Amino acid sequence: MDIVFVVASLNREYNVRRIERYLTAVWESGARPILVLNKADLAENTASALAETQVAAPGVPVQLTSAATGEGIEPLQRHLNPRETGVFVGSSGVGKSSIINRLAGREQQAVHDVRSSDDRGRHTTTSRQLLVLPGRGVIIDTPGLRELQLWDGGGGAGQTFAEIAALAQRCAFRDCTHEREPGCAVRAALEAEELDEGRLRSYRKLERERLFIARKHDQSLQTEEKRKWKRIQKNNRQRQRVRGR
Repeated sequence: MDIVFVVASLNREYNVRRIERYLTAVWESGARPILVLNKADLAENTASALAETQVAAPGVPVQLTSAATGEGIEPLQRHLNPRETGVFVGSSGVGKSSIINRLAGREQQAVHDVRSSDDRGRHTTTSRQLLVLPGRGVIIDTPGLRELQLWDGGGGAGQTFAEIAALAQRCAFRDCTHEREPGCAVRAALEAEELDEGRLRSYRKLERERLFIARKHDQSLQTEEKRKWKRIQKNNRQRQRVRGR
């Protein structure tokens, strides 16, 4: 795949933290991410959603679209190049197949309305389908994802959270967890309100997942983790003895 179109809908399903997770996986794959905020015709404040998404996706193109009205479809086509393959991913009901129908200029993919009670979609697309757009390359429609887990996420997280990665380079310790260490540039930026707290929470969560996956697949990391906690416990005991004096 050359391009991954991450589709989110601007209704009750909109979740900027989920978008960050998708972006981390896309960056890790080596493909180029494009964010598509669909159902702009149903949104109360598209400007606010657009601004929030741009903060969560530094350097990533973000396109407002409406598969119902055709808004934003033409600019979206410019990202599709001949001899490239693009894939559309996202939750059920966000409008992936409807956008593809607009791009193809015909009803090529079956679509259903979302449930009005909770804005959740039904799995209309049940298998991956590859479609050729004349002069625009190849695109793949995928079933809606209920859950997205990371496989590695190391490099992907660094690109998704570029501002945090840049701040981390200025921390006093290379293995800083940005929790309680002195000289932490990330916490300093948070306290100065130069960094969004939600972004940092999301980053920490994905980092915990990444480390869990890495430890699971690398015995040497498991051994190093045990040594690290032994050192921490030893240092704590030494501090307690010093205080006891």
